[in-house]
Amino acid sequence: MVSLLAMVLIILPTVAFIIMNSFEKHMVGSIKNELTAYSYTILAVAEVEQARLIMPEALIENQFNVSDSGLYAFISQQESKQADTNNTLNKKSLHNKSTTLWRSQSLLTLNLPNKLPKQLVTLITGETAFTRIEINSLPHFIYSYAVSFTDDEHSFPMTVHIIKDKQSYLQLISDFKQQLWLGLAFLMAIIFLLQLVWLMWTLKPLSTLEQEVKAIEQGKAQRLTSVYPKELSPLTTQLNQLLATEEKQRQRYRNALSDLAHSLKTPLAVLQAQSDISVVNQEQINRINSTIDHQLKRAQSAGHSSWLLGIAVKPVVDKLLKTLAKIYHDEDKKIISKLTDKLTFKCDEADLLELLGNLLDNAYKAAKSVIMLTVSQQGDVLVICIEDDGIGIKKQQISQILERGVRADTYQEGHGVGLAIVRDLVASYQGKLHIGNSAALGGAKFTLTFTSMG
Repeated sequence: MVSLLAMVLIILPTVAFIIMNSFEKHMVGSIKNELTAYSYTILAVAEVEQARLIMPEALIENQFNVSDSGLYAFISQQESKQADTNNTLNKKSLHNKSTTLWRSQSLLTLNLPNKLPKQLVTLITGETAFTRIEINSLPHFIYSYAVSFTDDEHSFPMTVHIIKDKQSYLQLISDFKQQLWLGLAFLMAIIFLLQLVWLMWTLKPLSTLEQEVKAIEQGKAQRLTSVYPKELSPLTTQLNQLLATEEKQRQRYRNALSDLAHSLKTPLAVLQAQSDISVVNQEQINRINSTIDHQLKRAQSAGHSSWLLGIAVKPVVDKLLKTLAKIYHDEDKKIISKLTDKLTFKCDEADLLELLGNLLDNAYKAAKSVIMLTVSQQGDVLVICIEDDGIGIKKQQISQILERGVRADTYQEGHGVGLAIVRDLVASYQGKLHIGNSAALGGAKFTLTFTSMG
């Protein structure tokens, strides 16, 4: 669009100015040639006898014979102090004064300037000059040609001046400009429309690509199917390969989780069949079974397109809070939830439950009486904040918890369980985890930020 506007609004007007300038120069040159030709017709009928100029009463060109016709002529002679040895005028010996020897009938009603431009007065024989003067406050062109009539004994130098009214020239230039700009405006409109159509046509594959990518994001398609030009086909091919590879990786992940869970089920069943299992060991076996069931559910839900479509946060939070309320029903703890219905998060629902479940479970264990959950949208960033009124986390513990590979179980009860899973899930969605202390409640504060949320 920028290049299109540059061509239409800059290049074409520039071309118009060049054409206008060339046309003006051409017109001025034509006027000069025209006045030159008129000077020759006047010289052709001029005669000098006994140092006197003799001109006919009427000239062949009728405009010279009509008063105020716009075409005028007069002949002047320079006043000189001295003559050189050849009786010709020398520039250094001239006054800037001239005497009018003859004027055409068309000039009788006009008053010539008292003083002609210097370059017209100081012409020597054979020289010409073409310039502009004002007569009665109106602009005119003037062409001057210095000649000399000679006989055996004397020379008679004089200068023929042809004057043409500039109004016709200005009117012609004005008409030409008007026609040029009207034609240019029409041409600009045509070119703009053609270029716009061409631009839309050439960018159509990009629009199609954008629509197909959105369809993939919304789970309506699994790959790019349109035919693209050769400039885009390498990109679309690589995108399809990337999508296929990602789907295969998610399938392998799902199969690996399922296989691992099933492979652990058999030895656990054997252990549960033992009659001499203690209550503590039975509790641990049940816990392992619960973990395996959870991972099987994750394996079943993994690979769906909810991470592309985005899921509503509030229903997940409401479901999780009801579950936690039942688990901790015997504890007098209050949870404050701050979020709106329209917030969405592009992730698997199981992952969001895992994130919030671990952090809220830790908050319940650490809090004395109040837990606060805040979910907000700040531009394209989704912010999840969980705070409690417990004893908080020391700064040295914060730095250790955030170190990669450190097991959170080594830290204070209520903040260690599940943090390794939380950290890995946040990293998998290119988010950020910040652990600090709550200014409002005085306990721990966990802040999760995710960009490009739907």
